[in-house]
Amino acid sequence: MKHTKILWLRDCLIRIAPLRLFINLLIYLLIRPVSRLLFGKKRTASSIDFLPAPAKGARKKKHLDTLPGDIGNPAKIPASVHHIDMSLISPNALRVIETLQAKGHHAFIVGGAVRDLLLGREPKDFDVATDATPEEVRASFRRALLIGRRFQIVHVTFGKEIIEVSTFRTSSNNAPQNAAPTKVREKRRFFSKEDASSGGLKRSRRHFKLEANTHAVDASGLVLRDNIWGSQHEDVARRDFTINAMYYDPATQTIVDYYNGVADVNARVLRMIGDPATRYREDPMRMLRAVRFAAKLGFDIAPDTRTPIRELADLICNVPPARLFDEVLKLLLCGHALSCLQRLRAEGLHHGVLPLLDVVLEQPQSERFFTLALSRTDERILSGKSISPSFLFAALLWHEVRTRWEKGLKQGQNPIPSLYTAMNDTLLIQTERLAIQKRYVGDMRIIWDMQPRLEKRGRSAAKLLQHPRFRAAYDFLLLRCEAGERDILLGQWWTNFIDATPEEREELIKQAQNNPIPLPKTHSAHAEQADKKPRRRRIKKPTSTTLEQNDEPVTDNTEELAKRPSKNQDQ
Repeated sequence: MKHTKILWLRDCLIRIAPLRLFINLLIYLLIRPVSRLLFGKKRTASSIDFLPAPAKGARKKKHLDTLPGDIGNPAKIPASVHHIDMSLISPNALRVIETLQAKGHHAFIVGGAVRDLLLGREPKDFDVATDATPEEVRASFRRALLIGRRFQIVHVTFGKEIIEVSTFRTSSNNAPQNAAPTKVREKRRFFSKEDASSGGLKRSRRHFKLEANTHAVDASGLVLRDNIWGSQHEDVARRDFTINAMYYDPATQTIVDYYNGVADVNARVLRMIGDPATRYREDPMRMLRAVRFAAKLGFDIAPDTRTPIRELADLICNVPPARLFDEVLKLLLCGHALSCLQRLRAEGLHHGVLPLLDVVLEQPQSERFFTLALSRTDERILSGKSISPSFLFAALLWHEVRTRWEKGLKQGQNPIPSLYTAMNDTLLIQTERLAIQKRYVGDMRIIWDMQPRLEKRGRSAAKLLQHPRFRAAYDFLLLRCEAGERDILLGQWWTNFIDATPEEREELIKQAQNNPIPLPKTHSAHAEQADKKPRRRRIKKPTSTTLEQNDEPVTDNTEELAKRPSKNQDQ
């Protein structure tokens, strides 16, 4: 009985609910015109109207384009001078800045994005600098992840786009070498599982222990950790170049410039902040960045910034190979790879990155192949097409692979094992300095391995078309033909074979077998003899059945057996 009453009451409430909503809507429609007639037109009611009003003594934080107490008297350049197009700024970057500023923090767009905006280019990514700690930044966004041990930053994710948010840090010159954490409890909660603001269990990193020292420098001057928060003028002092040390506030459309970065952008000069030699020792990767920015932007490196590079080029060896690979990949995929490598060689930095570069540029044929590969890559990148890093590294190291391959052929080795040995030796030498990722190394091996198979043009040509890496190997072969390493007819044959019908392909295969393309002069006579060496026939051993059929007395065939030559004489 009690259960029945509960069900009846629930049904009544369900039926009454729509009626209540209708009555409330009717009352609202009747009262609204009366209230406008009596009190005038005001804004419509919303959820904001029902929030408690702020206290009388509370003041809204005044927005400033620089932090209170900052020194240095930075130049504040308005929109009427810099003419930055706001449509080039990512809406997600604006959203991050607005969110942080609404919480009372200061936030700016910094780094290369401001530089590209001044040049009228659309930045590829946006970095944000703020006075909020990484923990406060992560608590302000739902999809935010704190990363890094050397430099702790926060990645705020919006779909495929990532906005990198960093906290103002003090200059390494002002920080003690082994300073204790300024806020030990807050820093320990960055990866704590008990802290609700750190993102819960899903965003915590297991077995992670924050280093006891927030700033440390090794014997060579390399900064190992730099996590001491500071003010804006201290943060700008630790940045590398003046063109990357500008702060842009979208709210006021003002650029805060401490080191005349806007003037250097207009003059197209790349200048280091502080003493260049000291800054290069702190992070040797700045030398590679100087070369990349100068080649990509067409800037001239200032004399005082350029002079220490050749003297300190050996410090590149102190950089971890994985980090060096990331920087070299940026250098090759910036759209000006050829100019970057030429400047890299001019400054003497290639010995720690690509030690085989000098050998490649000494021979005209290899230099032509090298130049063609990089120029075609730059054209594809600038036109918006995709490029494979494995293809680039395969082209850069092909000269060394080919040289070792030909050396093995001269020694009488078989072509395919000799090629594999050359690939292994070349990759072993290169990966000592540049840790090429395994996925790229696998593709490089396939591209090299398919070259002799493409040169045969036999019955297996149709099967090669179905290979996942055929297109990369085919483009690699075309580069070899255009550089003069192989006959241009070989590349033309494969171009015709790709677009031909099955009947036309059979005809092309017959033509290739009847009219083989001669080997170039780079292949030695030993390689030709190794390819044309006839196979030795294997002597079939007699089976048991044949022995039974020819089983005759030995005495009857003694004369015939004596006339037959022995196996030792045949061999």
